[in-house]
Amino acid sequence: MTNTAEFLQITGTDYVEFYVGNAKQAAHYYQSAFGFQPVAYAGLETGLKDRASYVVRQGKITFVLTAGLVPDSPVTEHQKKHGDGVKIIALNVDDAKKAFEETTSRGARPFQQPTTTQDAFGQVTTSSIYTYGETLHVFVDRKNYTGPFLPGFVKWNPTYQPKDTGLLYVDHIVGNVDWDEMDKVAAFYRTVMGFDQLISFDDKDISTEYTALKSKVMANKNLRIKFPINEPAKGLKKSQIEEFLDFYIGPGPQHVAMATEDILATVSAHRNRGVDFLHVPDTYYETVGERVGDIDEDMNNLREHRVLIDRDEDGYLLQLFTKPVQDRPTFFFEIIQRKGAKSFGKGNFKALFEAIELEQGNRGTL
Repeated sequence: MTNTAEFLQITGTDYVEFYVGNAKQAAHYYQSAFGFQPVAYAGLETGLKDRASYVVRQGKITFVLTAGLVPDSPVTEHQKKHGDGVKIIALNVDDAKKAFEETTSRGARPFQQPTTTQDAFGQVTTSSIYTYGETLHVFVDRKNYTGPFLPGFVKWNPTYQPKDTGLLYVDHIVGNVDWDEMDKVAAFYRTVMGFDQLISFDDKDISTEYTALKSKVMANKNLRIKFPINEPAKGLKKSQIEEFLDFYIGPGPQHVAMATEDILATVSAHRNRGVDFLHVPDTYYETVGERVGDIDEDMNNLREHRVLIDRDEDGYLLQLFTKPVQDRPTFFFEIIQRKGAKSFGKGNFKALFEAIELEQGNRGTL
C-alpha cells in the first residue's frame, strides 16, 4: 500500500440510502426481515413534496429508504430506470466542506456544494460527489448535531418494533462496473479520495467453468471503508456482473456486507423471518475443513446453516449471501463474521459463483 498523506478524514459509513418504489413497505421489510429499528421520517408531513424517506438502524448500520411521490421526481426516475437499489453511500467526515474541496480539486464531479442545515438539535454540514454510475458519495459532518438523523427529519417511533438480529456495522460495499472500467474506478478512489488498493483478484482467481470476473478492493487508511470494485471478465456464459449491469442498466452498488459477532444466530433469525440465502451444496463441506483448518464453530452447525468459511494469514471468516432482495436480479446482502481474517473469502469464490450461476440458470439469464 502507498504512503500518501491522508487528506480525506473518514471516520466511518454514515448511512446508505436506497431509492425504492415504496418506502413505507421497504422500511417494513427491513424491520421485519433484518431486524432494523425505526429512527426517523421525512415526507409530506414534514414539508417534502416529491419524496418520502424512512430511516432505520441496527448497530452502527443506518439505512434510508426513499421513494418518489410524483412521476418527475429524481427519485422516481432513478427507481424506474434502475429498480430498487443504493443511490447514496454517505461517509462520516470531520469536515464536509474540506472533503468536498479536496475531492473536487482532484477531479471528482460535484453533485452538491457544502450546505449547512439546522434545527433544534443543532446543525449538519453535507456535500456530495459522483462516483461510479449514478451513485453518490455524501460527506456528512454531524459532530454538532444530536437529532435522530438529519435536520428535516422527525423521530419515527411506531408501535411495531421487532427484535434486532445481531447486525453491527457495514463491513464493505461492493460496486459493479462495466467492461474495462474497474481500473478507472480504482484510480478514482486512489487519486480523488486517497484510498489504497488493499487486494486484487483477476479472472484466474474468480472463475468457474462458465463465468468470470475481476475485482480490486479499495480502502481508506483506517480500513473502516472498503469498496471492492468488480467488472466482468470473458467466460463461456453471462457472468453475474453482466446480469447485474443488464438489469440495473449500468454500474451500481451490488451488495452491502453487514458484520455480526454470531453468524449462526443472525442467519437463523433472518431465515426464520423469510430472508432467502444462496444455496451452498453439501459437497462444499466435504473439503472445506482441510482448507481452513481448526475453527471455533461446529462444522455440522455451519453446514446446517450453509455458512461459507475461508482463512487468510490473519485468521478466518464466516460468510453467507442472500438472494437478490428485489425482483430485479441486482442488489443483495452479505452477512459476515470475521475471526481475525482481513480478506474477502477468496477461497469461497468458486462455490459462491456456482451457487449464483444456479440461480441465473433458474432465471434464464446465464
